[in-house]
Amino acid sequence: MSIENPADLLRSLFDHAVEVADPMQSLARHLPPKPEGRVIVVGAGKASARMAEAVEAVWGPCQGLVITRYGYARPCQGIEIIEAAHPVPDAAGQAATERMLTLLQGLGEDDFVLALISGGASSLLVAPSTGITLPEKQEVNAALLASGAPIQQMNVVRKHLSRVKGGQLAAAAYPATMLSLMISDVPGDDMSMIGSGPTVGDASVNSDATAILERWGIAVPNSVTVTLQKRSGVVAPDDVRLSRVKNRIYAAPRQSLDAAEALATNAGLRVVRLGNDVEGEARQVARQHAERALAEQAKLSAGDKPVVLLSGGELTVTRRGNGVG
Repeated sequence: MSIENPADLLRSLFDHAVEVADPMQSLARHLPPKPEGRVIVVGAGKASARMAEAVEAVWGPCQGLVITRYGYARPCQGIEIIEAAHPVPDAAGQAATERMLTLLQGLGEDDFVLALISGGASSLLVAPSTGITLPEKQEVNAALLASGAPIQQMNVVRKHLSRVKGGQLAAAAYPATMLSLMISDVPGDDMSMIGSGPTVGDASVNSDATAILERWGIAVPNSVTVTLQKRSGVVAPDDVRLSRVKNRIYAAPRQSLDAAEALATNAGLRVVRLGNDVEGEARQVARQHAERALAEQAKLSAGDKPVVLLSGGELTVTRRGNGVG
């Protein structure tokens, strides 16, 4: 790497940050020895197939089912990889989710479930609440994406319209033991928000979901309104059914930025960290980053080290035309 070739240097920093989070490089040390007895692997997210591949590289062939985005499948020995739509769910994701729930039925206390969750699981794991159809769920999801609502608020709504999110996937495996390994893509690394927390209990209530829909001006089908009114208030299963699950984030933006910072420092750059959990409207954050870059440039004198700005997080794009958001 050379400062004289900044484009290549910046690309190297980015590639190194991604490599640190690559499951094939980082997941193995977070796996326990493969348990005796029946082992089931389930998962969802854009990185979940790669995670499954990494698991089998250590444990060998496993029984299981993982749902990833179209075009993101990886070769696995025993775990079945199913592709579905992201960011708006489709029938393939719904069918695969029902199969996953069936796979978890009837497990006992001696069985072990490994859950692999990454960003994208919110749309890939799709099991609409009773009374809501897939097209209605798609309508709400698309409206949320277009609204500019922060990911945390989007996921609160998704949980209250689902039979798998907000800890309900973990509850379906009870009384089996479950270990959930996650790649964080949400500001603050809140495990209950990664993929809408399918293995993590949730404290939100149905009125929270209703308030978010109203705040962002999202019109919903009548079935959604009725569902939110009928629910008991909370989405999370009882504590007993979540008592045998352990949730662990093994990769997050901070780790990737730490690695990029070390590489940049070794290359002779001065690093300015703008945060590991940046959020906000993309066009506004981009402007703020550019202004900070110009301000740092203005302070440089002859002989000073070049400066690189590093940041991570999840930004929001409010749709103005016919895009996805």
